[in-house]
Amino acid sequence: MKEVQDHYFKKAKKEGYPARSVYKLEEAQQKHGLLKKGDTVLDLGCQPGSWSMYAAQAVGPQGLVVGVDLNFGQINTKGNSARFTFLHGDIMTAEVLDKVRTICPEFAVIISDMAPRTTGNKWADQQHSLDLSRRVLAIAQEMLRLGGNFYCKVFEGEDFKAFVDEVRPHFNLTKIVKPKSSRPESREVFVLGMGFKKMQNEK
Repeated sequence: MKEVQDHYFKKAKKEGYPARSVYKLEEAQQKHGLLKKGDTVLDLGCQPGSWSMYAAQAVGPQGLVVGVDLNFGQINTKGNSARFTFLHGDIMTAEVLDKVRTICPEFAVIISDMAPRTTGNKWADQQHSLDLSRRVLAIAQEMLRLGGNFYCKVFEGEDFKAFVDEVRPHFNLTKIVKPKSSRPESREVFVLGMGFKKMQNEK
C-alpha cells in the first residue's frame, strides 16, 4: 500500500499537481470522457486545486472552470488551459451560488472531490459526506445543462445505495467508480452521471 501511495504522490509532484487526487479525475476522464474541449466546468470543493488544474487542461483555452471552496488558496492553471475563476465561500449558501451564476449560469460538467472533516466516527463521517454529495446533486439539478456530466465523491456506508438511487433518474448513465489511485483502505467512491436529463417535475 505504501509503495502505491508513494507512486501517486511522486507522480503528482513531478507533473506539477498539488495533490495525488488528480488521478481520481484523470482515470474517470480516460475511461468515460466526461470532460470535452470547450466545456464549462464547476469544481465544488476545489482546493488544493488538482482537479481544477486538470479540468482546465482537459477543456482547453475555449473552456471555463469555476472553482469554489471554503478554504482560500492560490490555484495556478498550466499553459494552454481554460480560463479559471476561484470563488471563496460555502456551497451550502445561496449567496455563493448566486455569485457562480454571475460567472456562468449553467455548466456542462459538475465535479466534486469534497470530503467532510472526519471525526473518527464512521457513521457520522458518512452522513456528513452524504450531506455534501446531496448538496452537489441539488446544485447539479439547478445548474447542469441538458446532456451534462456529474462526478462526485461519497463515502460508502448504509445510505450509500440510497444516494446512488437518487442520482440515477437524472442521468442516462450512472456508474460507481473506485479509482485505482484511491487508498485501498478508503471508503471513498465516486458516482458518475453521464447525460443529464430533466425530471418530469422539473422545469
